Amino acid sequence: MTSGTGTFMYFAFGSNLLKERLQLANPSAAFRCTGRLKDYEMKFGLWGEHVSNRWHGGVASIDFCPGEEVWGVVWSMSDEDRPSLDNQEGVSSGIYSPMEVNVETSEGVLRCRTYQMTGLHVSPPSPQYKQVVCMGAKQHSLPVEYVKKIEAVETNHYSGPSVLDQILVPNVYK
Repeated sequence: MTSGTGTFMYFAFGSNLLKERLQLANPSAAFRCTGRLKDYEMKFGLWGEHVSNRWHGGVASIDFCPGEEVWGVVWSMSDEDRPSLDNQEGVSSGIYSPMEVNVETSEGVLRCRTYQMTGLHVSPPSPQYKQVVCMGAKQHSLPVEYVKKIEAVETNHYSGPSVLDQILVPNVYK
């Protein structure tokens, strides 16, 4: 959501939890706080039944589910990075749709932009994608039980190159 100051709030819950991943194409991203999105759950999948992607497996999306919650990070970003973020999320290709959500944080409820996959086909993530999500969750100290839930997700056992190879991350989060 635009704040009137040339910035907007972005709620990340997948690979963009990890600062080093998000800032590859969105250098203005600055950590604001952690928060939770009530009545949604995180799912891993693809936007088509037999598609491939740069992560070689399912990627994170959110789905409305009363009683569940998705933890993530609220980033403050320059409006100049919005087209880059939309491009990363495949908005023009119809892969993800942007949406506005209310995120509960220690600062109160924040209105944030986030993304939901269109036509989700449930598919396990690659080990590399899951690793990036887990590193981001640990980097920002998301609740331990929530991190354990992500760590318990089964992967597709892909073992080749991926986007993870482009990300320089301190060993403390691996």
